[in-house]
Amino acid sequence: MAVREWLEKFSDEVVTIKERTSRELECTRILLKHPREPVHFTDLDGHEAAGNVWSTRDRIGAALGVSKDEMMGKLLQAQTNPVDTRLVTDAAFLKNSSTDVDLLDSPVPKLFPKDAGRYVTAGVWVAEWKGARNLSFHRILLLDERRGACRIVPRHLRHMYNEAMKAGEELKVAVCVGLDPWNLIAGGTSVEYGVDESRIASALTTSCLKKPVDMVRIKNGLTVPADAEYVLEGRLTRETHAEGPFVDAVKTYDRVRDEPVLVVERVYHRNDPIFHIIVGGSDEHFAFMGMPREPAIYSAVSRAVPHVKAVRLTEGGCAWLHGVVSIRKQNPGVATNAIRAAFSAHTSMKQVTIVDEDIDVFDDRDVEWAIATRFQADRGLVVLQGVRGSSIDPSGNDGITAKLGIDATRPPGGQPEMFDKATL
Repeated sequence: MAVREWLEKFSDEVVTIKERTSRELECTRILLKHPREPVHFTDLDGHEAAGNVWSTRDRIGAALGVSKDEMMGKLLQAQTNPVDTRLVTDAAFLKNSSTDVDLLDSPVPKLFPKDAGRYVTAGVWVAEWKGARNLSFHRILLLDERRGACRIVPRHLRHMYNEAMKAGEELKVAVCVGLDPWNLIAGGTSVEYGVDESRIASALTTSCLKKPVDMVRIKNGLTVPADAEYVLEGRLTRETHAEGPFVDAVKTYDRVRDEPVLVVERVYHRNDPIFHIIVGGSDEHFAFMGMPREPAIYSAVSRAVPHVKAVRLTEGGCAWLHGVVSIRKQNPGVATNAIRAAFSAHTSMKQVTIVDEDIDVFDDRDVEWAIATRFQADRGLVVLQGVRGSSIDPSGNDGITAKLGIDATRPPGGQPEMFDKATL
C-alpha cells in the first residue's frame, strides 16, 4: 500500500500539519512532540512527508493483521523459511521517472542542529553482487543535486561495495523510500550473506496476508518493492566524503567518518508522493532496528532453556543495548544460561534481564517489579568484562564493553507463594 493509504487506515491517530513547515529542524520538533502518533506534513517546504507512521508495535501488527504478541512467531517463521517474491511489470512509481535529478529540491530534512546536513533516513537499499542480493538501511547525507555521502556500516552492503571496488567496478544500487512495514522489517533484518531479505518480507506477508511481496524491475536491472513512494536509482562510487555528525539510535551525535559517495542517476516517484522520515532515536527507528533482532535472541535462548515466552529489546535501551526475556524456569542455573545465550545471539546488547513467564516484557513497570521482588545482586548478577559490544554505545571503548545480566526470576527454595503477584 501507499503511505497515503496507511495514513487513511490509521486516520484516528494521525496528526495532520497543514501549515507550511520547514524541513530544517521544524519538522523534527513536531515529530518529537507526537512520538507515538503518525504525523502527516501536507506542506514540508512544498512537499508532502510523514513520520512516526510505524512508531508502535500495535500499528505494525494491525498492518499485518496480527497482535503484537504474535509478531515474534511470525518474524521467526519468516526469517527461517523465506518465500519467493512476485515479479510484476508495473508499479505506481514508474509513472514518474526522470534523470533530471535535484536532491536539494526535495522533502529530505535536516533533523537536529549539529547534523552535518539534510539526511535520507528511511531509505531501504537494494543491491546485488555476483548473485548475492541485500536489503539494508543506510543513511544518506545530501551533498549536492545528485550526490550523497552514505554511512555504509561494515555488513553485507559494505562487503559488496568493497568487492566491487576490488574488481574496478561501481556498485549499482536503489534506495527505496516510503515502504510497507514488512519491507522495512526486512531492511532491518540481519541474516547470513546471500540471503535475500525481500524473501523474508514475502514470507511475512504470505503468512499474515496470504500474498507475496510484489517486486518490479527498474532501469538499472535491480528489482525493488513495487509499493515504494520514491526510488533513487544510482551507483556507489570510489569517491569518499566526510559523513556526520548525525543523531543516531542512542540520541547522541555519531562521529564523522569518510564514507562512500552515492551518485543518483534517476529518481522515480508516485503521483503526489509522501516522503517517509525516520527520526534517529525515535520509537519508529527502534521498531525497525530492534524488532528484527528479537527472533535471533528468542532462538538462541530457546536452545539453552526449555521454554521461552517472549523477547523485547527495550526502547529505553535504544532497542539495541538492553533486552528482556521471559522464560519458564524449571531448574536452578537456567536463567544464567539464558543470559549467556542472549548475549551470544545479539552481541551489541549490554544488559539483559531474565524474568518469569508471568511478567509482561512489554510493561516496564512489571519488569522493574520483578527486579525489585525477585532479584538479589549477590546471587542473580552476571557481569562480563572486556567483551565485544556495540559501536554506537558512547560509553564503550571502540566497541569493547562490560555486560550485565540480571536474573529476576523466582529464586529457588523458600516459599514459592511469596513471589506470586496478587490477582483478583
